[in-house]
Amino acid sequence: MKLETETGSSEFFIGSSLDSLSSHCGSRKIVLIVDSNVLSLYGERLKGFEIIDIGHGERVKNLKTIDKIYERFLELEVDKSHMVVGVGGGVTCDIAGFAASTYMRGIPFSFVPTTLLAQVDASIGGKNGVNLKGYKNLIGTIRQPEFCLIDLNFLKTLPRTEFISGLAEIVKSAAISDAPFFHHLEENYGPILSMEEIEVERAVRSAISIKISIVNLDEMEKWERMKLNFGHTIGHAIEKVARIPHGMAVSLGMVTAAKLSVERGLLPHSEMHRLTVLLQNMGLPSEMEVDRSMVMDAITKDKKKRGDRINMILLRGIGNAVIVPVEKEELWNGIDEVCR
Repeated sequence: MKLETETGSSEFFIGSSLDSLSSHCGSRKIVLIVDSNVLSLYGERLKGFEIIDIGHGERVKNLKTIDKIYERFLELEVDKSHMVVGVGGGVTCDIAGFAASTYMRGIPFSFVPTTLLAQVDASIGGKNGVNLKGYKNLIGTIRQPEFCLIDLNFLKTLPRTEFISGLAEIVKSAAISDAPFFHHLEENYGPILSMEEIEVERAVRSAISIKISIVNLDEMEKWERMKLNFGHTIGHAIEKVARIPHGMAVSLGMVTAAKLSVERGLLPHSEMHRLTVLLQNMGLPSEMEVDRSMVMDAITKDKKKRGDRINMILLRGIGNAVIVPVEKEELWNGIDEVCR
């Protein structure tokens, strides 16, 4: 599977093994940027590579971490003949991609995403960035990794909450672009939750294919790519305020966006119900106790805000996303039932 854009291309090796990493990099010197949790689990399989351990979690996704990576690059004499590989979840991919994209005006990089969220979303499309003052991805670049090695065996050691969190991005992909895939998820959420290999690989492959097709149309997020933000405007705000996993917050954001879609007369109530039920069946939340005013304050820092309006991704039906400017007051009312 391949992503082809004006600024570069990425190959996706779905089902490949971590052990094949060197063969994908050729003769280049490899420097790994690794999540400390991944290092503790898979350190033996990473021996022989230069490793930069960045710690783990959203707390390290900042410019201090980037500065430490730059210093280590200098010590290792990293240049354009090297291959930087981010091995870890979405945070690691963002940090590795941003560091490589900005060092020496850009050196080659690739990803080995180890979480479901990273495999179906964070590693795809070239958006790499870090947080500022707790606000998501305010500093970033768009530059494509050379390849993404998708080793599904990593999911076997993933904490259950992290696996379920990643399912939100799979549901999102289907909801915005692929009604038949959405129906398949409704019929097969059980085997996916049980981690049956065939169904998990099918879900991962389908979600990756959807994101690739959208990024191919609009790499720089001028319009079409914005649809991938379904559930994220409110989700990012809830994530910051409630400090819950990304996918759990995005689930709440999708429910809110669906409610707004119904109120706008775009989405039948029955289809909002289908989305809500699927998320619940996947183990994802549809409502939560969280301070609504703090969520609204966080939304005002969103990159998509324009004056008193913010571009929201709504649904005109399952599999059909639309971009709609929403007033602050309408958004306030929309989150009322979700953020109790």
